[in-house]
Amino acid sequence: MLRTLLAAALAALAAPALGQRLAADVDCKPTKHDLVYDCRIALTEAASRKPVAGADVSVGADMPSMPMAHNVRPVKAKPAKEPGLYTARLELEMYGEWALKLNVRSPVRDVIVKKIDFRERP
Repeated sequence: MLRTLLAAALAALAAPALGQRLAADVDCKPTKHDLVYDCRIALTEAASRKPVAGADVSVGADMPSMPMAHNVRPVKAKPAKEPGLYTARLELEMYGEWALKLNVRSPVRDVIVKKIDFRERP
């Protein structure tokens, strides 16, 4: 009986946290420097698509095709003027497909991975 009550209490506490998943749209533009990109991140609640303002977000990257060989240390994203928008500058090691890892620490904890193909400028 006690186990059942404890399990029910834990499930009730976990349910709101599970419902607060986040989503992100990421757009990275090249700067005048090779392999340096300014990224714009639109962070929203996954279900409602409501912007998430005041978030603590960091962005790192690694190359899925070369695990452990190429990775970029996380940088802290800065809030932009509009609620839910953040910016971060990434300095990559080479062109190709990168997995961006957005680590959100607040107001809820979540990790979002976005694959982006960074190509050399024509």
